[in-house]
Amino acid sequence: MLSSSSLFGNSIISTRKSVIPIGATTTNCHRSFRFKSVAFLKPSISVSDGAKNSSVLLDSLRILEWDKLCDSVASFAGTPLGRQATKDQLWSLNQTYEDSMRLLGETNAAVEILKHGGCSLDFHTLDVLLVKSAIQNVRRGLPVDGSEALAVLVLLQFADNLKLGLTTAIKEDEEWYTRFMPLSEVIMGFVINRSLVKLIQQVIDEDGSVKDSASPNLKRLRGQLLMLERKVYQLIESLIRKEANETSSPEVTNINGRWCIRSVEDQPRSIKGLLLASGSGLGSIVEPLAAVPLNDELQQARSLVAKAEEDVLLKLTEKFFMLKDIEDVENLLKSTIRLDVCKARASHSISFGGTCPDLFIAEDADGYFTTETHLSRSRTSKESFTFDCKRKWILYLPKAYHPLLLQQHRQKLQKAKKDVSSATAEIRRRRLQGENLNERVESDMHLSSLKMQVTKLEENPPVPVNFFIGWKTRVLVITGPNTGGKTICLKTVGLAATMAKSGLHVLSSEPVHIPWFDSVFADIGDEQSLSQSLSTFSGHLKQISAIQAHATSQSLVLLDEVGAGTNPIEGAALGMSLLESFAESGALLTISTTHHGELKTLKYSNAAFENSCMEFDEENLQPTYKILWGVPGRSNAISIAERLGLPSIVLDKARELYGAASAEINEVIIDMEKSKQDFQEHIHEVRHHLMLSRDLHKKLLIARKKITEHETSERYRKMQEITEAASMARMILNKKVRQARASTPIQPSQTPTEDHRQPSLPINSLPVSSEGNVNTSSPSEKSAKKLTSDAKTDIPKVGDTVSVYSLRKQATVLKVEPLKEEILVQAGNMKLKLKLSDLRT
Repeated sequence: MLSSSSLFGNSIISTRKSVIPIGATTTNCHRSFRFKSVAFLKPSISVSDGAKNSSVLLDSLRILEWDKLCDSVASFAGTPLGRQATKDQLWSLNQTYEDSMRLLGETNAAVEILKHGGCSLDFHTLDVLLVKSAIQNVRRGLPVDGSEALAVLVLLQFADNLKLGLTTAIKEDEEWYTRFMPLSEVIMGFVINRSLVKLIQQVIDEDGSVKDSASPNLKRLRGQLLMLERKVYQLIESLIRKEANETSSPEVTNINGRWCIRSVEDQPRSIKGLLLASGSGLGSIVEPLAAVPLNDELQQARSLVAKAEEDVLLKLTEKFFMLKDIEDVENLLKSTIRLDVCKARASHSISFGGTCPDLFIAEDADGYFTTETHLSRSRTSKESFTFDCKRKWILYLPKAYHPLLLQQHRQKLQKAKKDVSSATAEIRRRRLQGENLNERVESDMHLSSLKMQVTKLEENPPVPVNFFIGWKTRVLVITGPNTGGKTICLKTVGLAATMAKSGLHVLSSEPVHIPWFDSVFADIGDEQSLSQSLSTFSGHLKQISAIQAHATSQSLVLLDEVGAGTNPIEGAALGMSLLESFAESGALLTISTTHHGELKTLKYSNAAFENSCMEFDEENLQPTYKILWGVPGRSNAISIAERLGLPSIVLDKARELYGAASAEINEVIIDMEKSKQDFQEHIHEVRHHLMLSRDLHKKLLIARKKITEHETSERYRKMQEITEAASMARMILNKKVRQARASTPIQPSQTPTEDHRQPSLPINSLPVSSEGNVNTSSPSEKSAKKLTSDAKTDIPKVGDTVSVYSLRKQATVLKVEPLKEEILVQAGNMKLKLKLSDLRT
């Protein structure tokens, strides 16, 4: 494993900030602790010491080709230390359940960051090895060189940009901080000393060299060096010009920092000097005597410049150490490597279409399993399982792919497409050069062959397998023909369980429901292993014995061809006994493949067993690599022989020897397989109709919403129209009322002549009011008062029907205001407020 001593010497690195475990509160985010490893993700050991130290677990992982998968995941890391740390973390399979959930939470957060795109996790620009070397030199008191200082500067700038990107994303939406947890705390915890950034920028140039402005002495010495170089070069050029009349002119060259003259041919020269090198046909190298003192001065000047550069770097190192920035750079480097590891796991998931597993702990209580599920708060995957469904399946892997087969197929497809592109470019080049007809036909045939290969690979991708194992199942027996995919199924399940435990997403469709296994043990000896060697019967028994010794109630055991390699009767008996022992007191789940028919009968005598078989296409005589659940496999040898044209006499004899009972069993199995296929077709049809029903229901809800919105908008529109019409009508009525009042003739007052013609009455003959005052009102005033009094007595009541002069319509009285002499009436759909003088009852 990559320890802290191997990365940063023998020192123990103290870290100011820690990573908050999933479920902890943010108040503990500044609690200090010490990192013991650069892999950062090494959890505490939870398995037994015997299992940890035994070779059976490592043998099982090698059988499952876990090392190849680790290399595949590590290839997505951007730095050498990140790749090594990824391998170390994946090979450290002593995680607890909480550690596995934490790793999955980090992977989910990294997936969210990569999909968001605002925070760059591209670590390829970082040279972490130079940063590591700089840290070691500073701790040892040695000066850092320019390239190391530049690598530290790039690391600080990268961390600053990453933190700025996360801050910007959080400002846009605060939810991103939670979705990026726990990596958001790691990024926001970066300590970036900007004074150190400014100091390095002042001293180190973009190419890693020390700047002239870093020191006045350095600038002066470099100026002197430049002058000496120009002086020596001009001297040698003048010497060369003197021999320009010869057939071949010599050249100026630099040998170990000394300017010399190289002559192409071995001819005597008039230039006096020191012969540094010569050879037959290679010419000679001569340092002119006149240039020797200048070259010596040049060498001394270079030494002084190098010493001045070293002094500048030493001062930079002293400031680096005195400012205690080394600790922040150490922490930043470790956090960067950790992020690189998380990014590698996330990139592998995105590249191959992984799914975050629903990881849980299964506990056996009186023969029945219960679950203990702790979901990460940073997980963003949808919880597709209800509680009843979780109680139904202990292992649910729909359309699971073997990761190495998927990777191999992708590589072959990419290579085939690349070959097609290369062949197309070659044909285009040849046609431009004018190839003949035969070459053109041959090239076209080759291109067609390559395109057919691409088409074949695209039409035949790896076949996924479905694993649906119920809660009460402890042992699954898989039967089927050779090369039918049984071993691949075992490896797929084993790799999926190990990937989930290691914080990787499983290459399966959603949802994935898988228990946490403390160990995955495998005994698989077939031609698909890396060693390409077959295990003997004794070797199988030795491996199975070691598995039994180390398996716990939380282990997964994978057995390939149990009981094979010996007498079929004895092998079947031994296989039955082994599987029954695993079912009673062995592992949490055991999956075994076999050809022994006796093992198929265990399901009918023990509820802990379940049967399945690999489907076989008898018409095409090819396996389909699909699993039929609840159906034991049957023998296809006689049927295949019959289709291949074996004589009927031989077939009849074989059936006779095989026995009628076995034939009947095969017939029953055939009926079961057919029923199973019909059942699957019905399920597929029901799911299809259910999907259509859901779509129709969704469309109906949308239509209902649109209808409701349309009704609301229409009602509002009509109310607006009515209101506008009423306002317009009121305005017209008021206008007509004013016009009518203006056109009404006014009673003309009597002229003075008429008044004089009336006989004058004595004062005592005038009418006297009740108060004793003389009533001098005219007759017209009296009539007006009489009309007013009559109008007051004829005020309509609510509910009366009145006639509106201006509308020439009947209206109903809604409200009466006697003091204002106004009433509110309704004529049809219009409500009007009128004066009493505008209507009659």
